[in-house]
Amino acid sequence: MPATYNILIMGASYGSLLASKLLFGGHQVKLVCLPQEADLINAEGFRVRLPIRGRKDPVEIDSRKLPGKVSAGGAADVDPTEYDLVGLAMQEPQYRSAGVRQLLDAVARSKVPCMSIMNMPPLPYLKRIPGLNTDPLKIAYTDPSVWDSFDPRFLTLCSPDPQAIRPPEEKVNVLQVTLPTNFKVARFDSDKDTAILHRLQDDIEAIRFDPGDGNKIELPVKLKVHESIFVPLAKWAMLLTGNYRCVTKDGAIDIKDAVHRDVETSRAVYNFVVDLCVKLGAERDDLVPFEKYAAAAQSLTRPSSAARALNNGVPNIERADKLVQAIAAQKGLRNAVIDATVALVDARLEANRKKAAAA
Repeated sequence: MPATYNILIMGASYGSLLASKLLFGGHQVKLVCLPQEADLINAEGFRVRLPIRGRKDPVEIDSRKLPGKVSAGGAADVDPTEYDLVGLAMQEPQYRSAGVRQLLDAVARSKVPCMSIMNMPPLPYLKRIPGLNTDPLKIAYTDPSVWDSFDPRFLTLCSPDPQAIRPPEEKVNVLQVTLPTNFKVARFDSDKDTAILHRLQDDIEAIRFDPGDGNKIELPVKLKVHESIFVPLAKWAMLLTGNYRCVTKDGAIDIKDAVHRDVETSRAVYNFVVDLCVKLGAERDDLVPFEKYAAAAQSLTRPSSAARALNNGVPNIERADKLVQAIAAQKGLRNAVIDATVALVDARLEANRKKAAAA
């Protein structure tokens, strides 16, 4: 096992949260992002602000002060075969964009182990779930063909439970973590590839950080490796109960409001998705109980990225809502609240596309 790993992360916004953890272990990280982001990160590094229980102010991690090295560039500057692990940290619609699509295909062909931290699971990951027909699920993807070259054995999924935003008043190399929970990653098919994840888990577990007062502290947001391929699906119930229900006919509401303004409906949606995951093969212990999620949602006082994107007129967003609906249909199940959410998001996207076409 090498002393350090060379890791490629596609996406510098959410990706910088994972990158900050890897840099503590001395690993080299390359971020694939837009030119203005890359120039800024190469000149000034990036900052990640983390809330710490018991401390009034968040701590700020400066990538330039960490043992590992970070660099950034565009999709054309990268040869995936030079890396030990690839992280997917863009939103699903971005993978069809020029340059990114070609890099993703090169990643697939390289057979380098690839870990997704997307809300939307890569289509080939779903092929690891026994008995699930992935063809009817393609309707939930912006362009399912971008995943065609992947071998599911080299792909895994990480439940992106930590919540983070780029503060609008800051430069684009600043990330503010709003909910510092753990990344829960499923093992790869092979023990050799899974050993990389265990090594990164141990490195992150060992982090002790001096926030400036000489007292070294543990930092939240760990990487937890799980044997079960179903553990990362825990995010689905959260997305369907909170994130997508931020979308209303009257505009975006906060995740907290989406969950708590009608808590019994939220509980019913959440438990419907949990039950669906159990039907797919998950153990209930793999998943997060509603009460724990509802308590965490109290601190989520902003609309979800999906709701904000719809408000900003984007023509495509990640459609985990549509994916869960399609998987449920395959099991002969449906939920009226989820159906209404999917219909509302469909209508909002259609309006955005018409507006863009007329502009």
